[in-house]
Amino acid sequence: MIPSATTEMIADAPALRALCDELGTETWFALDTEFVREDTYWARLCLIQVATDRRVACIDPLALDDLAPLLGVLHDQNVTKVLHSAGQDLEIFHHLDGRVPAPVFDTQLAAPLLGFGEQTGFARLVETLVGVELDKSQTRTDWLERPLPAAAVEYAANDVRYLVPLYHAMHTELAGRGRLDWVAAEMAALSRPQRYERDTGEAWRRLKGVDRLPPGGRAVAQAIAAWREETARARDIPRGRILRDDVIVDLAKTRPKTRRQLERIRGLRGGALERHGERLLALVAAAREAAPPAPPGTEREPPLDAAGEALVDALTAIVRLRAAREDLNPQTLAGRKELARLARGTPIEEVLSGWRAAVIGTDLTEYLEGRSSLIAGSDGLRIELASD
Repeated sequence: MIPSATTEMIADAPALRALCDELGTETWFALDTEFVREDTYWARLCLIQVATDRRVACIDPLALDDLAPLLGVLHDQNVTKVLHSAGQDLEIFHHLDGRVPAPVFDTQLAAPLLGFGEQTGFARLVETLVGVELDKSQTRTDWLERPLPAAAVEYAANDVRYLVPLYHAMHTELAGRGRLDWVAAEMAALSRPQRYERDTGEAWRRLKGVDRLPPGGRAVAQAIAAWREETARARDIPRGRILRDDVIVDLAKTRPKTRRQLERIRGLRGGALERHGERLLALVAAAREAAPPAPPGTEREPPLDAAGEALVDALTAIVRLRAAREDLNPQTLAGRKELARLARGTPIEEVLSGWRAAVIGTDLTEYLEGRSSLIAGSDGLRIELASD
């Protein structure tokens, strides 16, 4: 069932309260957002779309002073919020009041449990499961524009209008396969606030080239990247407007002690030098006395030898065979990283848990313990248990 073709615009407090009162009586509703962040550190929320079986509405946060009625229903534990690729939307709501909407159902996260790829897009899911081809012509809309063009409003509204029948189709199929409990386990992690709280001390690891820095350079990169992150957050401006990534890496390589040495760094002339020169010299000086962070990649396991890689290949084949029988995406069942841990001897209960352990744990254990074999035949590869 596709909801009303009419899209309501909610731009005043009484209309928002009435809408949220109705949403609070539902067991679930579809949710999406439109935002921009080209000129800010934090995403600027421009539109909030909601839909139920009966109505579709677009909430204009730029016209409203208070979103408290909406936040109330977003955190109502009796109402499931249905989104597609929910991460950025949930991050925006977390920034509003430090909480994350819950419970949630992410159709992109649930799709692999029905055999789709892990990053399957909304349009493909709607076309496959609902039979509707969506118009994507408004992808470059300026969502800060007011009034919004009618075509842009309908484009945004369709993201929740068709999320409604998509959720119905997926929920029915998952229930029929007995996988709703699997979905609940996958979704719980989405509502943990820690998921959206980035440690500024780790910001340096996202810079290109830091893996080649010496210990002292890593300490400088960590200090400057953390300062840039904190400054960008406080001023709500993009990181690059304070200092470019390559400039931070150059500072970490050269570790300047004087203003003249600082002036030699390309990209740090003019306004950036005048605004931040003294602060950067102080950060570099302090970093010389700090313990350097561990280099990127040290948390990784050592590489496997040829026999270990071959074992991972065999375990991958077992996962693929089981995934095909269960109509699951194999990467969702167990990825190569997890299988490599098994090849190194990590106990299976430390690698797989919950529904994944229930689905593939026995197959992998039997093979690792020599109680089954992979056999190639005219009908392809199969798993064969060892005879007693």
